[in-house]
Amino acid sequence: MTFDEHPELAEYEPLDRSPNHRRMIATRVFVVVALAALVLPGVLLTINIQTATAESTCAVYVRQYEPDATGSSARFELAGPVGPGWQCYALNTEGDATFVAPLGLIPSTPHRLP
Repeated sequence: MTFDEHPELAEYEPLDRSPNHRRMIATRVFVVVALAALVLPGVLLTINIQTATAESTCAVYVRQYEPDATGSSARFELAGPVGPGWQCYALNTEGDATFVAPLGLIPSTPHRLP
């Protein structure tokens, strides 16, 4: 294509449409912050609910299986006694922990105890 075929384009200079570097960075930062604002509350709520459920379930198991214990402790462990997940421990007066039961990856309310 030559300008002889289209004389109206003889003095045309296209606009610079390349993205501005600062605008690209600002857009990326905004997207990351927006995604974090959408996902983070759900993750924190899930962790809070799982922690509360594991603690209350562990307290029930400790009362049933270790009646002499002074307290209970539920911990999330990647390398627990029976694999990854929530583990229930009974605490004695000296603060020593005795393994009571695995609670699984997603703790639930205690099942009917014998």
